[in-house]
Amino acid sequence: MAGHIQDRWYKTEKGADDKEFKVKTDRYGKGMRYRARYIGPDGTEKSKSFPDGKKRLAEKWLNNIEADMARGQYIDPKASRTTFQQYAERWVAAQTTDVSTRSGTESRLRLHAYPHIGSRPLGSFQPEQIRAWSRELEDKGLAASYRRVIFANVSAVFTAAMDDGLIAKNPCRATSVKAPAMVPNRVRPWTAERVFAVRAALPEHYRAMVDAGGGCGLRQGEIFGLPVDEINFLKGWLHVAYQVKVVGGRAVFAPPKRGKIRDVPLPERVGEAFAAHMKRFPPRDVTLPWLVPGGQPVTKKLMFTAPEGGALLRHNFNRDAWKPALVAAGVLPEPEPGRRIAESREDGMHALRHFYASVLLDAGENIKALSRYLGHSDPGFTLRVYTHLMPSSESRTRRAVDGMYQAAGEGNDGPQTAQAA
Repeated sequence: MAGHIQDRWYKTEKGADDKEFKVKTDRYGKGMRYRARYIGPDGTEKSKSFPDGKKRLAEKWLNNIEADMARGQYIDPKASRTTFQQYAERWVAAQTTDVSTRSGTESRLRLHAYPHIGSRPLGSFQPEQIRAWSRELEDKGLAASYRRVIFANVSAVFTAAMDDGLIAKNPCRATSVKAPAMVPNRVRPWTAERVFAVRAALPEHYRAMVDAGGGCGLRQGEIFGLPVDEINFLKGWLHVAYQVKVVGGRAVFAPPKRGKIRDVPLPERVGEAFAAHMKRFPPRDVTLPWLVPGGQPVTKKLMFTAPEGGALLRHNFNRDAWKPALVAAGVLPEPEPGRRIAESREDGMHALRHFYASVLLDAGENIKALSRYLGHSDPGFTLRVYTHLMPSSESRTRRAVDGMYQAAGEGNDGPQTAQAA
């Protein structure tokens, strides 16, 4: 047995003849009678109390502890009493991802996990609680894609708790627990007409942003952080090495998403649009901390800045410029008096990247090159997102045969004529 059972109601004493006999202690009849005690792997004593009449249960509990130690599956009961929130906060703080990723994870857990499951001890979780929590998120009307991210964050916390020996199983991985279903979100790229309608509806000093997104595939933050000295007008290349992002409520300079610094072809017409913009709206120096608030100050002469001269912030730009332009271009409906413009994730500035991808694929550009220009880590991801925009084999077959007919100089007289030629 891993330890021993202490009877706190009786103690053993020896008589004059050295015979042992039991006498009542001053705790007789009070509280739990039996205390199962053992030494844990960390060298400290652990214990659990059991009521009168449950000595066999105490012995069984100790036997299970001994078996778990032998199998390397021992879980410290005290550690498993740590609440989900207590452990998750330590886990988030120890992450080595970039600051904005940690901030997003912390925000999702704080808003959507802690209020529901934060106070529950880690060792008490069963699949039932995870199923109930997941249903609460669904009832709140959160998008399935967002619920999947929240679920993945919570599951990662439980996995880490398993690795640290606090729990034996991850309740999110139980067969009866289903992660929020992946909802297919097929990209429907804007037409060129829509792109230029939105461009015309934007304030004049922001219009060249559409050329940066739709003509070079830059993300919104990369457009906000585009320095003049990264544009090579002579050789026709754009070096994407910076973005403006918000961390802890403050704007900072940072590398592009996942650190994917890259070079993107600068089309001649886009270069002309940039040159015209710079002539009309001279670039301004903007100083921001690097990576985190309080980081090393970095100064860049940016193509696009806020009206007062500072860095553009996503929320302000979307509210004051982008959404009104979508309404003016007929992309979104005019809101009722006193109401905000409707939300539409598919019509954010990211739509310009989708347009860029559709133009390149329609022109026959390969997935690997497109993935590099977009700053994706994996061409497979690019393929999964945009495969339906690639010219199909049926389309290539039709064009090949039609091209053969055209080369033969024939109209619609049939294949026999083409063969004769």
